[in-house]
Amino acid sequence: MQKEISQFLEYLMAEKSPNTAAAYRNDLTQFLTFIRRFERQDDGQLQDWNDVDEHVVQEYLFYLKDREYAASTVARKIASVKSFFQFLQKRNQVEQDPSDGLDSPKVKKNLPHSIDPEQIDRLLAEPAKSDSPKAIRDKALLETLYATGMRVTELVNLNVDDVDLVNGTVTCGSGSKRRRTVPIYDKAVQALQRYLRTSRHHLLVDPDEPALFLNHRGRRLTRQGLWLIIKEYVQWVGIDSHVTPHTLRHSFATHLLNAGAGLKEVQERLGHASPTTTQVYRKISDQQAGELVIDGESVTSRLSVDAHDDPANPNGAAGVGPHKSGTDKARTDKA
Repeated sequence: MQKEISQFLEYLMAEKSPNTAAAYRNDLTQFLTFIRRFERQDDGQLQDWNDVDEHVVQEYLFYLKDREYAASTVARKIASVKSFFQFLQKRNQVEQDPSDGLDSPKVKKNLPHSIDPEQIDRLLAEPAKSDSPKAIRDKALLETLYATGMRVTELVNLNVDDVDLVNGTVTCGSGSKRRRTVPIYDKAVQALQRYLRTSRHHLLVDPDEPALFLNHRGRRLTRQGLWLIIKEYVQWVGIDSHVTPHTLRHSFATHLLNAGAGLKEVQERLGHASPTTTQVYRKISDQQAGELVIDGESVTSRLSVDAHDDPANPNGAAGVGPHKSGTDKARTDKA
């Protein structure tokens, strides 16, 4: 039975991100452990996936609820099981999908958390208060994260060759179906140019290292390292709300919609497979509707949206928020 799970995970690696595939692996390992311990009424063991019926998967749902997992965790684990059986059925490895009639627990969906353009402005300006190689790196990575709305994993997996500063684009999601090339605004281009020209070589240890963003050991910056960098700057600029790297992704999408971008444009930039996933940002955008101005300049000055990319928006849109420059004393980088 492990063989079929391994085949499914191999399939997922080509379709999903490594983190998503790892979550499926954990969920299905737990499910298989439950299956191996499950005893049928005839005292027989389940030897094949065809032996798993609706009663078994229903019992698994009860088992998860008894362990007092959060509803969202149970829903995710059941979704993993459903996806696995759909995979088996499509490959004719099971005659019927025993999870087909299984209802997942209802999960309250909260709107993604974003921060306002003024807070983004302060956050992106903070690294400029130092001229150290790490601060210049931080300026470039924060600008890139906000300019593209890419996922954390996509950002840390960027290589130098993924950046085209002549055309002002970055290609992310390499090796996955989410691979895409997205435009970046001028200040992000300038921040990357400065980082590559003056600072990356100070962090570099191995000349063959392809990673764009390096940590203080000269290696590729990790997800945890990026989170700590953002956490530190959030504290320095005095933003009270909880801010993670994903918050900048949510903010990018919301501010882009507020700047006049069409939903399809935002979907493509975020790399969403379904427009339904992107639709949630429309709700936030509607709540924040109205012209946003920072330092007397419209927010339609940063995140550029080309009119020809969005037929529903013939007038085009430009984007979100300028910077303030800083001259305060340098901070100490640890990442």
